[in-house]
Amino acid sequence: MTTTLISGANRSLGLETARRLIDAGHTVYAGMRDLASASEVQSFGAHPIQLDVTDQHSIEVALAQLPALDVLVNNAGVLGRSFGVDDLDVAAMQEVFDTNVFGIVRLTQSALPLLRRSPNPVIVNVASGVGFARALSTPGSDEHFVQAVPYASSKAAVIALTVQYAKNLPEFRVNASDPGYTSTDFNRHTGHQTIVEGTDATVMLAQLGHDGPTGKFFDRAGSIEY
Repeated sequence: MTTTLISGANRSLGLETARRLIDAGHTVYAGMRDLASASEVQSFGAHPIQLDVTDQHSIEVALAQLPALDVLVNNAGVLGRSFGVDDLDVAAMQEVFDTNVFGIVRLTQSALPLLRRSPNPVIVNVASGVGFARALSTPGSDEHFVQAVPYASSKAAVIALTVQYAKNLPEFRVNASDPGYTSTDFNRHTGHQTIVEGTDATVMLAQLGHDGPTGKFFDRAGSIEY
């Protein structure tokens, strides 16, 4: 049985990822800041667990409750409060990076002892095309219209983190996923992809075997060349 922990699993992409991995036979621990929002993911058969990736103590308590860990899906993320340069300051950057980047490092570092006991350890970091410079600079792409500095730069950091973790952990499969422009609460349901389409890459990467790729960036169509 594959044991999987998903951060930010109480809604949107995290919730759908939990549902699909349970259907695929995973035992899913659904991390969320507030257990009061656990009812839907619990109805799928997931095990809700209090987890705030900005709080080291919360992470340690959550991981102590797991019997094992094979797959870590770093899904928790925030959009932030800065959407241009006129409202941008260092505090706005720090708030976004604290969840989207430092949160991945906190949780991953703390989870490494459990993952190293797994016969097939897998890490999936949910990034975004908004963190991919080529997409940001291509007129007509979904990402090109995005002005937000903190969110885009945080997701660029997630992609780089993924490559570096993969190099340092050759026995693991470590990859990043791009959900694409998916209709969620995050974007007020303006995205053109369904929630299932938005989780295709993450769900695929969470089920990789030893011979799967590592250090790569995928969307639902396949590998995105750096």
